[in-house]
Amino acid sequence: MSNFMIHGFIPAGRANHYMPFLKAGFIVKVDLFEVARCSSMYKIIDHPFLICSISPTIIDEVIAGAPEINLQSLLNCLTISK
Repeated sequence: MSNFMIHGFIPAGRANHYMPFLKAGFIVKVDLFEVARCSSMYKIIDHPFLICSISPTIIDEVIAGAPEINLQSLLNCLTISK
């Protein structure tokens, strides 16, 4: 599969730990995480799974030269698909 998105979940207690690596509209590399089925209650994209941050999860700095995601375009697509 290429050019797809998957929803990620970071527990509130770990959010400050990952904030330096997260920038709106950019792509990051995530290692050591759990995969779970996405409940329809929390589903924000059309993908059956989500990734869950756990204590050993590593989020690397933004990948250099990665394309920037147009957030407005993404939000428009999400709104249309619902």
